[in-house]
Amino acid sequence: MADHRHSCLVLASQSPARLQTLRDAGIEPVVIVSGVDEDQLAGLPPVELAEQLAVLKAEAVAKRPEVPQGALVLGCDSVLELDGEALGKPGTPEEAVRRWQAMRGRSGVLVTGHCVVDTATGRQATASAATTVHFADVTDEEIAAYVATGEPLHVAGAFTVDGLGGAFVSGIEGDFHNVVGVSLPRLRELVAELGHSWTGLWTSSGSS
Repeated sequence: MADHRHSCLVLASQSPARLQTLRDAGIEPVVIVSGVDEDQLAGLPPVELAEQLAVLKAEAVAKRPEVPQGALVLGCDSVLELDGEALGKPGTPEEAVRRWQAMRGRSGVLVTGHCVVDTATGRQATASAATTVHFADVTDEEIAAYVATGEPLHVAGAFTVDGLGGAFVSGIEGDFHNVVGVSLPRLRELVAELGHSWTGLWTSSGSS
């Protein structure tokens, strides 16, 4: 039986795109950044990497004293799978340019791992979602201009669909929000698995 009382969601991520996605879906999460080093699990296959990092982030934040009592803590991590390799944030302009030269005119799979920890019970539920992303055949000039904005440096796969990179993504197959950073349908399933109601996470005031 789902618990229909109002639940509080804590987002263990500093991603503005994840926060905005949740807000647009009626949820006003408390943001507590995990501080987990994303490089510590390098070398894992993409799905495993995304899920394990999501678990590390959620578990790290769930232990924090400032987490509201009984809150659900959500950890997410996104990677782009291209040629079997997991690509996270490029970090440097040179790497971002190299990535785009490899991605243009091709498709990759954006994988987001999700982990929800129920601080009331200590239970957790984990799952990933995968969305195929088709990249436009952009020119070297377009790549240079895009990288110069700084936007691709701090996002998984060196692109956004909800920002300047939107024009460079020619199509996606699957859940759009997953590419932004959190799959709402997948998150709803995890919340239900832990015995909570998705609509119970909606902020009572409705959209602000």
